[in-house]
Amino acid sequence: MSRKPELRGRAARLARLFPAGPGQAARTPFVLLVVLLLGGGLIGLLVLNSALSEGAFRLDDLQKETKSLTDEEQALQRDIDAYSASEALQRRARELGMVPGGDPAFLDPDGTVKGVPSPAPAARRTAVRNPLVLAPEAFATTSPTPTTPGR
Repeated sequence: MSRKPELRGRAARLARLFPAGPGQAARTPFVLLVVLLLGGGLIGLLVLNSALSEGAFRLDDLQKETKSLTDEEQALQRDIDAYSASEALQRRARELGMVPGGDPAFLDPDGTVKGVPSPAPAARRTAVRNPLVLAPEAFATTSPTPTTPGR
């Protein structure tokens, strides 16, 4: 007598709908495929998250550098504004021995003069803080002859 009880009626019909043994073996590659896809997706998310974090750190460093350079630019612009102020220019011109000019005259294209020129007022003698230094070539009495390369 067989150990397996005989299936009858409705149970026998249901048993014929399910495959007996080969169905279990066909399910294993599908499960492996799903596990590999999930594992690959998780690894991909980890790599993407790392790249985004690295980009965020780089962005933060660049923002700090931009702020530093902007502050430096503003400080330099304040220095330029201070040096180009009219009082500073006038003081520096006086230190160099310059005097304000007189009334200007203008030349027309046809050669006629418009306006009446007047000379600048006489400069007061002040000690020159920056002495004029001439190069040795300024004392030469004759001009050097030009040489052509290759001779």
